[in-house]
Amino acid sequence: MHEQPSLEAAGRNEAPALRVMSGNEAIARGAWEAGVKVAAAYPGTPSTEILENIATYPAEDVEAQWATNEKVSVDVAIGASFAGARALAAMKHVGLNVAADAFMSQTYIGAHGGLVLVVCDDPGIHSSQNAQDTRLLCRLANAPVLEPADAQEALDFTRLAFDLSERFDTPVVVRGTTLLSHTRSQVRVGARKARETLGFSEDREKNVMTPTNARKRHPLLLEREAKLRAYFEEADITRWEQGSADFGVITVGTAYSYVREVAPTASILKLAGSYPLPEETIGRFCRSVGRVLVVEELEPVVETEIRAMGIAVAGKDCISRIGELSPDVVRDGLARAGFIAPAAKPEPLPGTEVVRPPVLCAGCSHVSTYMALRALDVRVAGDIGCYTLAATPPLLAIDTVVSMGSSIANAVGMAKAGTERPVVATIGDSTFLHAGIPALIDAVYNQADITVLLLDNHVTAMTGGQDHPGTGRTLRGADTHRVDYAELARACGVEWVETVDSYDLGALHRTVREAVQFKGVALVISDRPCVLDPVKIKGPAFTVLAADCTACQACLNIGCPSITWGDERYDGHYKAQIDDGCIGCTLCAQICPTGAIQLAQS
Repeated sequence: MHEQPSLEAAGRNEAPALRVMSGNEAIARGAWEAGVKVAAAYPGTPSTEILENIATYPAEDVEAQWATNEKVSVDVAIGASFAGARALAAMKHVGLNVAADAFMSQTYIGAHGGLVLVVCDDPGIHSSQNAQDTRLLCRLANAPVLEPADAQEALDFTRLAFDLSERFDTPVVVRGTTLLSHTRSQVRVGARKARETLGFSEDREKNVMTPTNARKRHPLLLEREAKLRAYFEEADITRWEQGSADFGVITVGTAYSYVREVAPTASILKLAGSYPLPEETIGRFCRSVGRVLVVEELEPVVETEIRAMGIAVAGKDCISRIGELSPDVVRDGLARAGFIAPAAKPEPLPGTEVVRPPVLCAGCSHVSTYMALRALDVRVAGDIGCYTLAATPPLLAIDTVVSMGSSIANAVGMAKAGTERPVVATIGDSTFLHAGIPALIDAVYNQADITVLLLDNHVTAMTGGQDHPGTGRTLRGADTHRVDYAELARACGVEWVETVDSYDLGALHRTVREAVQFKGVALVISDRPCVLDPVKIKGPAFTVLAADCTACQACLNIGCPSITWGDERYDGHYKAQIDDGCIGCTLCAQICPTGAIQLAQS
């Protein structure tokens, strides 16, 4: 086995080296090689690893930090760009919604130091609440977007994005997808480009977006679009691969690899991005072949622009707008367009497919909170986090989930509209810091009668255990100020605030009941560290004494993946058993009516 070269070995003074990298690792490497000085992000799958990898490079090279939300991360990057440094903000697709206000204005201002936003889409909705296509927002903002096809292009396009940003005075978006983010391939890495910070640009007409200045900048934005279009006409990143004259494919991003695989003889025009398009090159390509299919993921962004040019192409009438692309999907689309013969469909395998639903971890501190809410028969507005799984069996304790930080304001709206049940909002600690605080202030200000349960598991758990302002640690592990949620809530005007251990079922049920009965805004901080991150917690395991178990199913209703049906029965029902995944949280033992769940003998 060959040892991977270290960061320094492939760094400032060494020759380029080959390394196996994921797309996210390659983006981080490309930013470092480009001389990025400031990088900020809020973690969100599939983009999380970008900043985590940037933070592995020397601190004297790059200031890398978690931000409380995506708008803050973009504003930090914008500030660094104002100061003349190269800066990057990374986020998942829905994060760009949060940052859109700043993004839309910054495209008018431009970029002094190179300004790059990396946005990773989730076309298959593996870990998101929607499948929106970032390219539509880029088109709205008149911001150029680069779309790498593989990890090598992820590195190269990220480096290029900083150069384009400064050359054309614009923020540049690098669009990734789930597949690009997490697929690994061989990448040629290079050295870091030494670069002095430019210093602040004293230009208020450019930097201050008052209406008067914005009106002056708008024509310049359109001039920039024309210059970028001309660049993409000439640049070698727009690649025309000659093939059959019968049909051609115009494609972009990871879809290129699928097209190359299933149609090796086709003429292919591989675009570097979806905006702005090299219209002259596209026109020449389309005239050179009999028919054209546009293959892109998700929305018909390129297809619509080409049709607007007066060119007839096939596209989403042959390839679905739903879900991720794959070689099979592209092959079927080419066949539907009549470009290739349909592939033979394999015979389905015998048997019944069993879908394994997602579940909360064994010992998850969120379980007990939702058990308490279910017992009170309240209306629950949920939020984005691991705890969203409480909307599924067996907990079935969440009624609504919209977006990051929506729960508290949703609860205010429900309460103001009038409901037959008390209204509760549940929100995680990282989500609360991300977007929940303004809603809590609003609830107090507008005298709402709601209960807020802040599920504090001391980490950003859903994306892999990242730190945030409530953990007291920075991205690089340095100690810092830790937010006190109780003090913060009281400063917002919340009068009823209590903190309770999530594993103390009696105290938790009592506290939540009292909070719901309080007239006004009440806050319960359900406090217990995540059982997986940053380290896996493992206490003495429990077991079921089969002789005492009456198969009442109370323990199974927790939804713990370590509690399953056993082999023995009681009155026709299977008794429970606990496997070796038990972490010793005691929740099942606390609710067992017969005392059949006891510590396992070592």
